[in-house]
Amino acid sequence: MDISKPLRVLTIDGGGMRGVYSAAFLHELSSLFAKKRGCNALDVGKGFDLIVGTSTGAIVGCALAAGEPLSKVVKLYRENGPKIFPERVPSSTVRVLKQMPRRGSINRRGAEALKEALTAVLGAKTFKEVETSRGIALAIPAVEMSQQRSWVFKTGHWGGTRDDDTKLVDACMATSAAPIFRSLAAVDAGGELGGYRVFADGGLWANNPVLVGLLDAIKMDRTRPIEIYALGSYPKPDGERIAKDDLDRGYVDWQFGAKAASLSIAAQEFAFDNMASMFAREFTDLGRSISVVRFPKGDLRPDIVPHLELDNSSDEAMTALIDQARADVNLAKSACDNSADANGRLIKGLFEAMPCRGEDATNV
Repeated sequence: MDISKPLRVLTIDGGGMRGVYSAAFLHELSSLFAKKRGCNALDVGKGFDLIVGTSTGAIVGCALAAGEPLSKVVKLYRENGPKIFPERVPSSTVRVLKQMPRRGSINRRGAEALKEALTAVLGAKTFKEVETSRGIALAIPAVEMSQQRSWVFKTGHWGGTRDDDTKLVDACMATSAAPIFRSLAAVDAGGELGGYRVFADGGLWANNPVLVGLLDAIKMDRTRPIEIYALGSYPKPDGERIAKDDLDRGYVDWQFGAKAASLSIAAQEFAFDNMASMFAREFTDLGRSISVVRFPKGDLRPDIVPHLELDNSSDEAMTALIDQARADVNLAKSACDNSADANGRLIKGLFEAMPCRGEDATNV
């Protein structure tokens, strides 16, 4: 193996229906480079040695690893979103109380719709099949509920075989099982003894999975330079100014737990990005070249804010997020065309090295 060739990692954040932004961003950016190179489409998944995705990011990531077109992933969100989230989590107390007796059945219907939609795209593919046929490593964070500990579904890139027979669909169901918004996910344990494990959303501890990607990459190869490309899902702006007479918050103020979960996710996303950058600098100073690049994101437009809730599956929300992805692709392409932009040079090199899809592979 050429030790000068970088080990490339893609990490994709969680964010519910905002996953359509992540899929649309990669689709549009790869389409620009495909056109420039004279092929119909790029095989984006094959551009990476390792793909790490949490929650909705795992749906995009698993589709890429399996070789599915990104247009199919965008279609999954647009056509199935209203069935995956048949009723949104209310913001008012009265509506929460009215919905409370039905929330379990709402989540059950959503889980059934999601599994059907995922199966239509990913089929019965397992982690081992993807690793063998495509040569791509996968890591999908979740929470194992029997001991309430972090869990990462993995291909065998660390030498293990535990998840070889786990279906991509089951891992996606596990990592996206957001409390309140979605049902928990049961995944068969396999083997002669049978049984099952129950999982909750990986976003509870790694909604931004960049540190998972960094650690896995370091252990995968101890010699090659590492490039990590982090892709977000365009979350709502974080933070609020709190008055001193508004400190005593209760059930209603925390939206019965939903706002506390959002606060936790926002805090660890910021922390993980900063820690990953710090680790990268330290390793580089020690002689192991590591780069962490977060794809460019434009300023938040006021009109898009109402569409950024993770369970907003309306057509208006999907259109707004796809439009934002196109605008951010223009930013990324501008960075790529600027020879003085270090991150732009890395992104350009990444997409110029990606293989074309299928029959186009011999055309370049």
